[in-house]
Amino acid sequence: MTLSSAPTPRVAVIGAGPAGLMAAEALAARGLAVEVFDAMPSVGRKFLLAGKGGLNLTHSEPAAPFLARYGRGAQALAPFVEAFGNDALRAWSAGLGIDTFVGSSGRVFPTDMKAAPLLRAWLQRLRAAGVTLSMRHRWTGWAAPDRHVLAFDTPAGPAGREVDAVVLALGGGSWRRLGSDGTWVPLLEARGVPVAPLRPSNCGFHVAPAWTALFRERHAGEPVKTVALSFEGFRQAGEFVVTETGIEGNLVYAASAALRDAIDTHGRATFHLDLLPGRTAEWVAAEVAHPRGSRSLSTHLKSRLGLQGVKAGLLNELVSKADMHDPAVLAARIKALPVTVDAARPLDEAISSAGGVRFDGLDAGLGVRAVPGLFAAGEMLDWEAPTGGYLLTACFATGRAAGNAAADWLLSRA
Repeated sequence: MTLSSAPTPRVAVIGAGPAGLMAAEALAARGLAVEVFDAMPSVGRKFLLAGKGGLNLTHSEPAAPFLARYGRGAQALAPFVEAFGNDALRAWSAGLGIDTFVGSSGRVFPTDMKAAPLLRAWLQRLRAAGVTLSMRHRWTGWAAPDRHVLAFDTPAGPAGREVDAVVLALGGGSWRRLGSDGTWVPLLEARGVPVAPLRPSNCGFHVAPAWTALFRERHAGEPVKTVALSFEGFRQAGEFVVTETGIEGNLVYAASAALRDAIDTHGRATFHLDLLPGRTAEWVAAEVAHPRGSRSLSTHLKSRLGLQGVKAGLLNELVSKADMHDPAVLAARIKALPVTVDAARPLDEAISSAGGVRFDGLDAGLGVRAVPGLFAAGEMLDWEAPTGGYLLTACFATGRAAGNAAADWLLSRA
């Protein structure tokens, strides 16, 4: 459908992260006038931080296991991720002149590993399409409840903008200093939009009881490598880091949703670490039981099993003295060391957040049922995913879907 001679509909996209920019791109491609607003001084700050150690754009998994990574949000996200999944995202990146490759873990990265070149190319294309960017514009709600007259705080003082439709892509509640502060929650709730509480995701945890002073002094900040974590049907190998208060790192993040939910329900959660995932329980038992003569237990574990440093420290911290000197029990603990956590680290420290605008308050195109002409996308929706490219993929996919749905809504009314 083409636009009539009437004035071109104007759309505000609030949030200049991947979801917002993708919505803007979709809207501009449909011939609409698009202005992107963001409270930060520059575009894509969290996106750039995510790419600081190498931009993990997406993952190469087949569709079914890929979607399963979204857990309870998989069904709601399926139409959007299926329409713009990992292959489509890689093709889109290539269209910007940024080729990608699949790493050994199946994760997908730009060939130069950097986020900045992709963002620069993308912004150049958006500006060429007529998209305008208004930075340092913090959205504070609606100035007129019956129309989309938006209110902003700007360096020059309060400002307003009347538009025909709005796409919100304001992020979740983590990384406040980069703009994802969750201040949009009461603004939407006041308009009758159902919002699930924001909670930390891909986060660290406090251990219970707390680490002893000796263990903290020796091992805080150390990585625990080549272990496997098991919890309620979840099992994954990887590594994590000991912190002053507990644990964090990729392996912990992968289990964080299940651990957080168990803590919310029971007050604590106990998972098990396999300190030697490449060895069978029988081999470990035989090596632990091997006569050690006059050697100390620590020397025995180091020479026979290669357990030393932080792994040995974890055993001494979490296994009683009596059990440390019972070969059968010690062998069992090496293969399944119980670790109890009783609280997630604060939301602002989390890599991402769970909760947000509930899907039962949205239509099939991510339109907000309670506010016609309002659409939502990205991490501010009620879903979560582990790191590994899944977070960014869903942000891109929902941003594209919301932009197209907003265009459909406007053009159907033209």
